Amino acid sequence: EVQLVESGGGLVQPGGSLRLSCAASGFTFGSYDMSWVRQAPGKGPEWVSAIRWNGANTYYADSVKGRFIISRENAKNTVYLQMNSLKPEDTAVYYCNAWTSTYDYWGQGTQVTVSS
Repeated sequence: EVQLVESGGGLVQPGGSLRLSCAASGFTFGSYDMSWVRQAPGKGPEWVSAIRWNGANTYYADSVKGRFIISRENAKNTVYLQMNSLKPEDTAVYYCNAWTSTYDYWGQGTQVTVSS
């Protein structure tokens, strides 16, 4: 069974940091590119960041560039999103996504709330 389980969300004050994790199982994690996508209340999904299967390339939305860092540990079947200098507009449910040209898997999401 394919599973992507996000963790690490929570309530944080503006300017704070959180580290999200996404643990994968049931597929060959090291063969998949990975992304983080978020959805704020009342808004559509927003792509946040991506990392190639081997970690060689990373990509960021302009809204998070310079503040968020995506990384992965293929030996642990896990992808991370380090989020720094958080803003209220970063409040959303964050989903991890594993994809190839053929397959596309999603986790259930973890809530991140940035508020004082």
